[in-house]
This record gives sequence, structure tokens and C-alpha cells, in this order.
Amino acid sequence: MPHAQATIPLFPPPLARALGMMPLTPLSLTLTAYSRKIAKAHPGLFRRLGAFDHTGFILDPTDLPFVICLQPNGGVPRVTLMRGKGTGTARISGPLAALIGLVHGAYDGDALFFSRDLVVEGDTSAALALRNAVDDAELDLSQEIAAITGPLARPLQTLIAFAQRRTGVCLTRPDEAEAW
Repeated sequence: MPHAQATIPLFPPPLARALGMMPLTPLSLTLTAYSRKIAKAHPGLFRRLGAFDHTGFILDPTDLPFVICLQPNGGVPRVTLMRGKGTGTARISGPLAALIGLVHGAYDGDALFFSRDLVVEGDTSAALALRNAVDDAELDLSQEIAAITGPLARPLQTLIAFAQRRTGVCLTRPDEAEAW
């Protein structure tokens, strides 16, 4: 069972302000392409959403100046970053490190919820379906990136490992032994 850390790292405010000035469309297009690669590699992820496979989810990293709108679209996902609150059936809010840690299984979602590090609003059944689908897929986002970067995979993995050590953010799925 994954464990919750006492302190969840926050995205550095100066970098968050810089992201606030960037256009979000290029990043949205990149994340959509990335999510579609994940959908092809893990088709069960979206099938597991069941009745919620066309539900709009808002992922709200509270330490960033935008929200992530995820439309699963029956396995052809679309990701849109937007400033403001966004609209969706379910909203999951918390620090970016907590949201990424949930994907990697590094944090216990129930512990984050009960400690109020994670807030779920709207249709909790939809949010639970998303959580269960992601848990079941056992994603490692850094491995998914490496799989599509070809010859840049090895240097990128080295950079990700460095960033993980420096920031404390779980950027890869921990080994089972580490999760305990």
C-alpha cells in the first residue's frame, strides 16, 4: 500500500508565475498527443472508466496557474489547459506533486483526501472511477515519455531522475519495495 508523505512538495512560485505567462495551447496539444499515446498503450485505462468514459474531469494543481481539463472521449482523450476554474463533472484539486504521486501510486489517495491535501468536488463516483482506472493501469509517466522519445529516452530518464531527487516529486513509479 502506498504511503503519504508528511510534506508534499509544492511547485516553486517563481516557475508557476512564469508558466502563468506562457500560452497554454502548445502545451495542451502536446499533452493531448501524449495522452493519446498512453491510451494506445493502455486501452484498458479508458475502458475501466465505464459509464464515465465521456465525462469531463478537471484536475486542478493548486500550485499552478491553470487547470487541466481531461476529456476521455471513449479512449481518444483530449487535454486542455485553461486559466480559471474550468468546467467538468468532477474536480480533483491538490498540489501537482500529489496529483502526479497518485498516478504513480506513491501516495495513498484516501490518506490525501482525509488529510485535505486532495479535494474532490462534483460527481465523486466519476472521480473514483478515474482513480480506480489510473490505479489499475499502474502508469509510469516517465516510462511513457521515454517510449515515445526514441534516442532521447536515456538522457531524458537521467534528467527525470535528477529532477525527482532535487524536487522530491515522485516522477516515476516507485518499486514495490519502496512503496512499502
